[in-house]
This record gives sequence, C-alpha cells and structure tokens, in this order.
Amino acid sequence: MKPRLHTLICTTRPGRLGPAIAEWAHEFAQAHGRFDSTLVDLAEFSLPVFDEPEHPRLQQYIHAHTKAWSASVAAADAFLFVMPEYNHGPPGALINAMNYLVREWQYKPVGFVSYGGVSGGLRGVQATKQLMSTLKLVPIPEAIVVPNFTQHVEADGRFVPNELHTASGMAMLEELHRWTRALAALRVEARPEELG
Repeated sequence: MKPRLHTLICTTRPGRLGPAIAEWAHEFAQAHGRFDSTLVDLAEFSLPVFDEPEHPRLQQYIHAHTKAWSASVAAADAFLFVMPEYNHGPPGALINAMNYLVREWQYKPVGFVSYGGVSGGLRGVQATKQLMSTLKLVPIPEAIVVPNFTQHVEADGRFVPNELHTASGMAMLEELHRWTRALAALRVEARPEELG
C-alpha cells in the first residue's frame, strides 16, 4: 500500500493563486507514483482563530471544524505544504491550523512548494520549520521554490512549471518518500502517553 500524501493549499485568501500551484504539485505527485496523493484545501475547513477549550494534545475536541481538520491530518503519512510568503512569514491561517492539533502531526515528513516574489517564499518556509520541530513534524530540505510566480500562471489560471521546478520536484518526492518510510515505525509504535 502506498503512503498517503496530502498536498495542502496553505492560504485561504480570496483571489489566491495557490490552488493552481497546488493542483500542479498534486498531479506531479500522482505521476511520480510512490504516493497516494490527495489535494487538501485549508480554506474548506473554515477554521476560526483557535477556539478549542482544551489543549490539543488531549484531543478532546468540541467543534465540528476541529474534528474534520483532525481527521484530515491524521489520515496523512506525509505532506506537501504549498505556501506563499506573507510579510517574510507564513500565512496566518496555516499557523493557526497547525496550532489546532498536536498528535495528528507527529512523525510525519513535510516537503515544501513555496512561491512568492524574488525570494520564492523561502522566508515563510524557514519560519514555518521552527513550529514544525515542536510538533515533531520533519521538514526535508529538498523543495520546489517558485520565485516571481505570477510569470508561471497562464491567463486561464493554470500553473506552468519550468525544468527546474520539475527536477526539484522529483528530488523532493524521492526524499519525501524515504523519510515517510523511515518514520513509519515511529507513527505505528508510538503510544498516546509518549505523544503528548
């Protein structure tokens, strides 16, 4: 059985171009063939600013939006975060969504598809990695970086990659697959009392 990869659209802003890049990344992962890939849109969960009364490590969720988000994250073995950079950092919606959960994230690797202006979203990725270490997510260094991303989006909204994007994507998915397999034992063997 192939590991389950969730390609996550990490911005919820109206008018965003992230879905076009995420759709390409999702299709690229499917074509790669080593993952069972699912495209996940953070906006569809409509998460308000964190509103659960109990600490998320307890998993005593009372809201339907939290339970749906928990089930989605728990179902994945690995992630691709498709994310822009806002003010040299990650989208607030992504940080909020990450803070909703604890155990569901643990021992899962993450690859990044970042996009932005000249920096290609790299500063946002670096800031996100700091939170990931606390949640026991494992960010890998291989990534797809798309600077000046609007130059790669056609009038019909379709993202058109160049050779560097596809070569980087292949290297990233290969490494992501290695880490997914390596971390599988930790995900299976960890007991609840060890995950808090």
